[in-house]
Amino acid sequence: MYKITPYYKCVIQSAIDVMLCVIFEDISPGILANITRLKSVLVNIIEPDFGLLDQLLGREVLTRRQYDDIRSERRAAYRRSEAVLDLLVSEDQCDKFVKVLRRTSQQHVVNFITQNGGQ
Repeated sequence: MYKITPYYKCVIQSAIDVMLCVIFEDISPGILANITRLKSVLVNIIEPDFGLLDQLLGREVLTRRQYDDIRSERRAAYRRSEAVLDLLVSEDQCDKFVKVLRRTSQQHVVNFITQNGGQ
């Protein structure tokens, strides 16, 4: 999924140039694309415990069954993080995920996602 943002580096000299500026827009990847691309790093820096899973359930990012499956498994934290990331399939879910990361004091993860892995 891509987010379309206007491309403002147009030189407008005529009505045709205005139309071209509207047609040529900068297409940048959305949060879901960034999360998918950065997954191998994110699994190691996301803290899935201490409120994250509870809040994802509360915001309906996870179903009760998904929540129970992730919580019941005696896996390493990175495996639980990976299970959460695997369940993110829409921009809406990703927006909620980012909000939950902020609420659980994981702003560094939000920065990593929104700044395209620091690139």
